[in-house]
Amino acid sequence: MKRFETTTHIAASPATVFDLSLDVDLHTASMADSGERIIGGVRAGRMELGETVTWEARHFGVRWKMTSRISAYDRPAMFVDEQVAGPFKRWHHTHHFAPDGHGGTVMRDVIEFAAPFGLLGTAVETVALSRYMHKLIETRNAHVRERSETPS
Repeated sequence: MKRFETTTHIAASPATVFDLSLDVDLHTASMADSGERIIGGVRAGRMELGETVTWEARHFGVRWKMTSRISAYDRPAMFVDEQVAGPFKRWHHTHHFAPDGHGGTVMRDVIEFAAPFGLLGTAVETVALSRYMHKLIETRNAHVRERSETPS
């Protein structure tokens, strides 16, 4: 199993960043390069505790489906999304939001994941998947920052 963290500084309140981080429309826009789309569950707006969404996207030239559930929710401090069905043996993503002391937010993502297929999956995690997943999260976070910092 692999684990990584990212930290993003955003000039917006934790409540704003929290709410936008749960917005499936923003997520879909942030993953446009992989053609990600919603095929089940929450189809628009902000997710809440216990809700699920099923995504379909193309990664590594293969079309994948993944269903995630919001399994923990403490607005505006943190929430967790976990895979309930999909390509990973395990996917657990904790989103943390803390005030930065200047009216903004320090957003910290902690991702734990494991590929299927035993030793082969572990090799893929090490060689390619860790870096790829880290880049996807950073791309998503750049969209969250842009939307959070843009007046509506």
